[in-house]
Amino acid sequence: MIRKIFDIIAGNAVPAIFILISAFAIPYSGYSASYLIQELLTRIGRNSFSILALLIPIAAGMGLNFGMVLGAMAGQIGLLFICDWGIVGIPGMVLAMLVGTPIAIILGIFCGGVLNRAKGREMVTSYILGFFINGVYQMVVLYLMGWIIPITNPALLLSRGYGVRNAVSLLGIRGVLDNLIPAVITGTNGTQQFLNINGANTFLLIQIPFIDGVIKIPLATFILIGLFCVFILWFNKTKLGHDMKAIGQSQSVADSAGIAVDRTRIIAIVISTVLACYGQIIYLQNMGTLNTYNSHDQTGMFSIAALLIGGASVSRAKIINVFVGVILFHLMFIVAPMAGKNLIGDAQIGEYFRVFVSYGIIAIALVLHAWKRNREKEAARRNLRGGK
Repeated sequence: MIRKIFDIIAGNAVPAIFILISAFAIPYSGYSASYLIQELLTRIGRNSFSILALLIPIAAGMGLNFGMVLGAMAGQIGLLFICDWGIVGIPGMVLAMLVGTPIAIILGIFCGGVLNRAKGREMVTSYILGFFINGVYQMVVLYLMGWIIPITNPALLLSRGYGVRNAVSLLGIRGVLDNLIPAVITGTNGTQQFLNINGANTFLLIQIPFIDGVIKIPLATFILIGLFCVFILWFNKTKLGHDMKAIGQSQSVADSAGIAVDRTRIIAIVISTVLACYGQIIYLQNMGTLNTYNSHDQTGMFSIAALLIGGASVSRAKIINVFVGVILFHLMFIVAPMAGKNLIGDAQIGEYFRVFVSYGIIAIALVLHAWKRNREKEAARRNLRGGK
């Protein structure tokens, strides 16, 4: 009984700590309820798709896929091409996904093959693999684009005639998905304000008394994320999904049952990499600017941190963990700098704190995972000795 209580506390300690931190920081930040809701809705739409891409490798027993940055790089290459071709709006966003998909598939197959040769060490291997592929990506965009790979738009190229500029404007697709279906939340006195700005063509209007402004909802993005959640639930019930769960529980037992373990693990990584590609495109269409050389750097780190903060572990994650995590993680991102400024007089303290937490929470999760595995091995040894 005591062990069960301890397991429950250990499994929910991280979300509880973040709830306490947020409850303390929100009053000191001085932000209004409408501002916090707007920021949270924006960040949920911006980041959830990428975090959901982590669930399938976890189900297959491959842990936290730090290699999702490979998919993010593929998505950015797709965006660079549509910027060069001048294709804007939803067609441009879809074309970027189509261009990025085969690149993500190739990178996913390569990543899965490497991870099959590093079983039991998938997380650190995928993390280092991200650095390796990042070097290849940097070479492609800095030297090959505009020289060997045809790029004709001078606004994208460096002054020397080849290599992509550090910052690329995505104005042609900025917010095209977020604003596809107009929807707002307003206070009881905010309806006229919204109509004056947007006309009478609103699709959805929600009134909440304590809201003191107009809050835009990225409804189309939320619908897409909802469809992705339905896909994950459906996928888990398919034969491939059951095979991945079996591999996650025991690779030796799955192999004895006739499941192609290595092939299934590669498929899990390929799916995750392709979805990470789409997630990065969704993220950048919201931001409106592509930082060519490091937009992808923190994609895996922040997505994994958010998932762990939501109560997931290295070996278990659910859809609910994604949304709890993205809310708690980004709520801290919003309020920490201003709370630090109001309490200590320096907003940079809040920045240091949230970066410290981002890396620290991953370290804690890995330590807890190693501790749990050692405890399970010890329990198994005791059972073999007859409980002694």
